[in-house]
Amino acid sequence: MNEQQAWYKQFWPWFLIILPLCAVIASFTTLKIALTNSDSLVAEDYYKEGKAINMDLSKVKYAKHIGMNFSLEQANNEILLTQQGGPASQAALKVEFYHPTIADRDIKLTATADASNVYRITVPATLTGPWEVRLESYDGKWRIHQRVELKDHVQLWLN
Repeated sequence: MNEQQAWYKQFWPWFLIILPLCAVIASFTTLKIALTNSDSLVAEDYYKEGKAINMDLSKVKYAKHIGMNFSLEQANNEILLTQQGGPASQAALKVEFYHPTIADRDIKLTATADASNVYRITVPATLTGPWEVRLESYDGKWRIHQRVELKDHVQLWLN
């Protein structure tokens, strides 16, 4: 007489249970990843930010009108900003570097000029790739905003 094994001792029931179980585990893992890594590119208050952009355009136009122009050079972990045009000023600058996709890499600081009228900024690591650079006068009268492709030891013009 051929005695049958209990179902839990056989291969096929476990094989058929494991396949959907893997799909359930994978879906919960995907849900956890989606909840913990929210998208930082979408602004919650996009309407107010859009209105602020329109006000900021007047600052950009004013910078072009007075001929504000800077050269940007990166050497290792130091960024050098030198004023090339516009009214001579050694006032502090509000300097912002925005990474297009990773908000945690954004840099915002205030820089002051040294004796040779060069603004020196030390960054944690050499910045490479596309960046949004924003320079603004300390009093907020003018602003230069430009998208640049940063590389080590390359001079760029911001105007």
